[in-house]
Amino acid sequence: MCGRGRCTLRPDDFVRASHLNGRPTRHLNMDRYRSSYNVAPGFNVPVVRQDDEGDGNGVVLHCMKWGLVPSFTKKNEKADHFKMFNARSESIREKASFRRLIPKNRCLVSFEGFYEWKKDGSRKQPYYIHFKDGRPLVFAALFDSWKSSEGEVLYTFTIITTKSSSSLEWLHDRMPVILGNKESTDCWLNDSSSANLDKLLKPYEETDLAWYPVTPAMGKLSFDGPDCIKEIKVKMEETKTISQFFLKKDACAIKEPKLEEPQIKVESDEAGVPERVKEEPESPLTLGKARFKDEPIEDSQQKSAIEKQESPTTCENARMKGELLEQENEKKEPGNQDDCQYTTENDDGDNMGCKSSISPNTPHEKRDHAQFSVHTNQFAKESERQHTSPAKKRSKGADDKQPTIFSYFGRS
Repeated sequence: MCGRGRCTLRPDDFVRASHLNGRPTRHLNMDRYRSSYNVAPGFNVPVVRQDDEGDGNGVVLHCMKWGLVPSFTKKNEKADHFKMFNARSESIREKASFRRLIPKNRCLVSFEGFYEWKKDGSRKQPYYIHFKDGRPLVFAALFDSWKSSEGEVLYTFTIITTKSSSSLEWLHDRMPVILGNKESTDCWLNDSSSANLDKLLKPYEETDLAWYPVTPAMGKLSFDGPDCIKEIKVKMEETKTISQFFLKKDACAIKEPKLEEPQIKVESDEAGVPERVKEEPESPLTLGKARFKDEPIEDSQQKSAIEKQESPTTCENARMKGELLEQENEKKEPGNQDDCQYTTENDDGDNMGCKSSISPNTPHEKRDHAQFSVHTNQFAKESERQHTSPAKKRSKGADDKQPTIFSYFGRS
């Protein structure tokens, strides 16, 4: 599309640019023309058209408003110049607004250059397109007249567009129809048939076009002057894609140093003590689980120690039993105490040296079962009080060299 342009030509330059110099020229409404670097729809722009008056050889330099208002528009409607400021070349022979204008309502529009916007995401960058040698661009156009409710006749025009050329398709998919030589301008202006339309209304593929970026401020209609066509440099970061932005961010990221995990050192004692692992203090819950896990081992060790102590205590139990029997005999038979003889042996059959004799001449008094049971029960209670399970012994360390009762019996 073509929605903005630069038109700062003098009145004589329009006819010269259209290759019509030498033909009779009539000026119409040229007092409305105001040159501008930022022309938009609704502006008064001079166009060159055929002069219907006279012999038909002359032309008219007619100042019209850009933005077509068809003649069949209702008189009470407000003119909207942005509705039809362009006409697609592919559909001008189909739409009623343009089809009826092709035979006799053709005209030529001359701009020194036009602006087109390059879309880059959410932003748009304008470019100024012009001829390299600075000569004006001549566009194919159609015009019409409309009479308002006040009786005023308004002349308007529209610029015909086509698909973009191969050199400008990166910028936009549409461009105005450029008539680059005298043959094309004469054919468009003088030929009333539609047979040659396809040859004329085509992309401009010549290499004499140039373009460069300009300030985005010219997008405002109030912005005008030579700064509109001043070339600027587009920053690289403004045209980068979102993926390139994150790639750069990742490349500039500072790598954080990795913390080394503490290594567990294993030390061993010289005295042959098993290796111990240096660890942090354990929580009470962990210590409790470890203590509960080790208890069966301590109980088994205590049980084996008690079993080893049973053999030396057998002699002591027999001795105490004999003393109790002697005390009972003294109460009943005090005179026969020395005549009693009692011998006790340990589990291994060795004589422990505790003896008492009973004279064969002394009659032995038999006791009944009830009396003997009383003495036996007293002895059992006395034995249970004296031989309760001893307290847990402190586990013997590697540096404890004090002899124990187990080492004594081991030597014997």
